[in-house]
Amino acid sequence: MNAQAQLATAFDVERIRADFPLLKRTVHGKPLVYFDNANTSQKPVSVIEAVDRHYREHNANVARAVHQLGEEATAAYESARDGLARFINAGSRNDIVLTSGTTQSINLVAYSFALPRLKPGDVILTTVMEHHANIVPWQLVAARSGATVKAAPIDQHGELILEEFIKLLTPDVKLACVAHVSNVLGTVNPVREIARECKKRGIPLLVDGSQAVPHRPVDVQALGCDFYAITGHKMLGPTGTGALWAKREHLQAMPPFFGGGEMIREVSFSGTTFAEPPHKFEAGTPNIAGFAGLSAAMDYYQSIGFDAIRAWEDRLLSYATERLRDIPGLRIIGEAKDKEPVISFLIDGAQATDLATLLDLEGVAVRSGHHCAHPLMQFYGVPATLRASLAFYNTREEIDAFITALLKVRKLLL
Repeated sequence: MNAQAQLATAFDVERIRADFPLLKRTVHGKPLVYFDNANTSQKPVSVIEAVDRHYREHNANVARAVHQLGEEATAAYESARDGLARFINAGSRNDIVLTSGTTQSINLVAYSFALPRLKPGDVILTTVMEHHANIVPWQLVAARSGATVKAAPIDQHGELILEEFIKLLTPDVKLACVAHVSNVLGTVNPVREIARECKKRGIPLLVDGSQAVPHRPVDVQALGCDFYAITGHKMLGPTGTGALWAKREHLQAMPPFFGGGEMIREVSFSGTTFAEPPHKFEAGTPNIAGFAGLSAAMDYYQSIGFDAIRAWEDRLLSYATERLRDIPGLRIIGEAKDKEPVISFLIDGAQATDLATLLDLEGVAVRSGHHCAHPLMQFYGVPATLRASLAFYNTREEIDAFITALLKVRKLLL
């Protein structure tokens, strides 16, 4: 038995599930099977309690008071920055901008970094498999600057055609933007190789890490990218939390995106001087309680360890894929060699939304639709898919229940 198999065998999933209150509930009288983790993850007790404890014991605004509560709130908020720096191996805590999530992080780069640099004829390069959050902001700044957005192709397996991506890294490309992991396909993109090729050409690279950080250790320095965006609610944390990591020289050169309190040194009607990064990008009152929860989420990941998480999730992905392949008329969309536990699929003759609605009546929560990835749906020639996305607190027994329910609703529709 290899090391990964040993880790999966020793994984005490029932002990872990006991930490997640929502997994105990029923839906329509059936035990909940929650397979919508790529949309948002469930939260362990430690995260819920951290948010509750903040409001019960420490509630105050950050950086605006010298009283005890204000100092405690500021310490909790800044502790999340420290935790994120360790979590993704940032070179400095001051390279972490706390945001509401990946969408805000990408928009910050779009308007503060890209827009001032773009001119007519410039290109922003992305890929066909991107989430809308890594497409629409680039289209908006391109429309304002005269630049264009191009998408590198993928193959039918859902893998980026790396050589084609590299060919598209022409001198007019001023920024490249890729998902670390596809939210629809689970495909893990070769970010290190992409970053290496971008660096050769002096092209900054932004990576959407939303679907990577819940499943694998991330080292932004080793990846070699320029920007890395994170969403907290997909990694056990509260909604409205996230971060942007960026190389220091970029943060120093970027003007603020939002203006207001806490991002300034001095304000007068003759002019304003701004705080140093990252604070110049953090105007207004943040989601302090949320970041207290995000700190607890990162601690929870560390207590389990990503080696154990990956071993268990790989086993779940393999088992779920095998079971789905046995269903007549079922087509899996995207079968990359390297992927995280996300499976998109269709069943001949059945609408994805109808399947999801009937599965919900069986207690199974899956996502149906375009998954904020219209261009990818267009590539595969489908309007929507059904997506089952797994997490380390899911079980083989839940997969069996999902397959039983899927076979039942398939009979009802065909």
